[in-house]
Amino acid sequence: MGTVSTQPDKAAPVRVVLVNDDQIIVDGLHSMLARHRDQVTVVGRVLASDDLAATIPDLEAEVVLVDLHIEGESGLELAARLLAEDPPFRLVIFTDDAEERRLFEALRLGVSGYLLKSLSGVQLADHLVRVAAGQVVVDPTIATRIALRGAQLGGAQLWPGSNLSLSQRESQVLALLVDGLSNRLIAAELVVGEETVKTHLRSIYRKLGVNDRAAAVATAMRLGAFG
Repeated sequence: MGTVSTQPDKAAPVRVVLVNDDQIIVDGLHSMLARHRDQVTVVGRVLASDDLAATIPDLEAEVVLVDLHIEGESGLELAARLLAEDPPFRLVIFTDDAEERRLFEALRLGVSGYLLKSLSGVQLADHLVRVAAGQVVVDPTIATRIALRGAQLGGAQLWPGSNLSLSQRESQVLALLVDGLSNRLIAAELVVGEETVKTHLRSIYRKLGVNDRAAAVATAMRLGAFG
């Protein structure tokens, strides 16, 4: 009798669509990500002038990578239009604009990632996989800058988020959420159950006046107290 393999099935590569108004950039990104076929596969290269609303669903994308600066319609406007339809994919902004204001605007729209073009191919592929897994990912360069500024807060604050009536545990959960951890990983990090994490998240959302993870991350990073 043959042996049964105990090796777990390897996850299929994340299906990614690239959106830009520059054919050269789109082709360059495709070539860069092609080196990481085990993690991501580019299923479409769409020029911003195309009918995206009609094209992208046919490609069955899991993640759509949109340039922030495109001719005719900004990446944020495009993101707002695509996300308004409650799409089956997650949307990531890809840009050279490291302004925090842009980041917060994007997160408020409900994007799942804000990444800088200075990333290597390895980093980009890894972040796209994390986004497809349900995480909200912010480029480490921006996240670190915001975190460092938050560390300079006055000593009157007992812990990040205490001025928002967040408990220490809620602040820990929110900080891990900003780092992009899933509920399962937050639970493992804090040595609690996933249901406990969900309870903390519901309380965090209520205290911050938000409805979802992306909005909570945007609020936390805007305050500069988490990273």
